[in-house]
Amino acid sequence: MTEIIREARPEDYEPIEKLLNQVQELHEQWRPDIYKFNRSFFNQSIFEEEMQNNAIYVAQTEAGVKGVMEITYRHIESPVHVTRDVVFVDSMVVDREYRGKGIGHLFFDKLKEIKEAKKLDGIELQVNARNTMAYEMYKKYGFYEISSYNDSPMDTSIYMKLNLKI
Repeated sequence: MTEIIREARPEDYEPIEKLLNQVQELHEQWRPDIYKFNRSFFNQSIFEEEMQNNAIYVAQTEAGVKGVMEITYRHIESPVHVTRDVVFVDSMVVDREYRGKGIGHLFFDKLKEIKEAKKLDGIELQVNARNTMAYEMYKKYGFYEISSYNDSPMDTSIYMKLNLKI
């Protein structure tokens, strides 16, 4: 199977929405005290904004879009934190049927390209502690746990970082 990672296009909206709903369902199961049923949280205007900001990528296979990654660029600066600029993974989803086939690693390779091209200090992400499959994949790729820097009330969130030299 051939997969490529590319920026999202307007015709990708529906498959991306389906993928993001897979993650929302998991969050609802894991933390019903925090997450509620909502299948319209990702709408066309959010999608268009992310495309304009070059902040949404897809994994394209012969069978269609089977993965999505949303990113933001963060400048972290405070009296108690080391000042840095990072690419932050807001979400990374691979279709249930395609997990374990290397798509996540292709997304990480794209993140490394972005980090190097923009001369950023690192790559960071947040993962739900109950998402052990994702957590183990991140660790396998070289991510390690860091402390939260945004005072998140989510006691099940684990923040992770990948150090790379330019």
